[in-house]
Amino acid sequence: MININFQVINSLQNKQIKLLEKLNLKKYRQEFRQFMVENLTIILDALKDGYDFEAIFITKEFANRHQNELEYLQINSKSISFYLVDSKFNKHYSNLDTPSGITAIYSIKTNKLDKASVIYLNGISDPGNLGTILRSALAFGFYNLVLDEKCVDIYNAKVVGAAKDAIFKLNIVEDKTGEWLKSTKLPIYVTSSHNGVNLAKFKPSSAFCLVLGSESHGVSPEIMKIADKCIKIEISSKIESLNVATAAAILFYELK
Repeated sequence: MININFQVINSLQNKQIKLLEKLNLKKYRQEFRQFMVENLTIILDALKDGYDFEAIFITKEFANRHQNELEYLQINSKSISFYLVDSKFNKHYSNLDTPSGITAIYSIKTNKLDKASVIYLNGISDPGNLGTILRSALAFGFYNLVLDEKCVDIYNAKVVGAAKDAIFKLNIVEDKTGEWLKSTKLPIYVTSSHNGVNLAKFKPSSAFCLVLGSESHGVSPEIMKIADKCIKIEISSKIESLNVATAAAILFYELK
């Protein structure tokens, strides 16, 4: 095994193991302002872009398989909290059906929106969809995202797994009361499967707020009332609607 100064954890009662268990729950992620990542590629990509972890937990089996990658983490991370855990402990706190053998803890940063366009997410409840939307937003240069209180937790393990390193690279804020949307000066564009201006013919403002609605109900009636424009993607009459993540990618590409 590589020469890393690991702190060995020998008990499930260890406070670090207890912390990992708690971070599976939204209320503790919010309380501690921390979340977990169980994917080596995400951890490496984040570090390469300057997003360092606070602590990392590795099994002996994982360390033996990934010596070069762990050497990179040791050399480039400022963290001194490298822990060696038994694979049985990893199963105890992991969110994965088959634990990866590596878990990193990150601080939840406080983000601020810049003056560019904003993607507003209204009740996106499926973690996979939310994570995919984050990756598409990053791919097409939409860095400002606002989530309302009905969205799934952004730091849910399945969201993080789907979003990958986009979770670190976007300006993500929460609009728990709906006040941000009510007070924004940006023109508000909503989407609909059946009504509105054809996306292919739509000319957006230089900066705008695009609202994406929930998978089952679309954009809420309250938001529809305050929208400046409604736009739609022309699709075949043989299908009722697109998956929200698929629609998001098309909208981001066309509006960019």
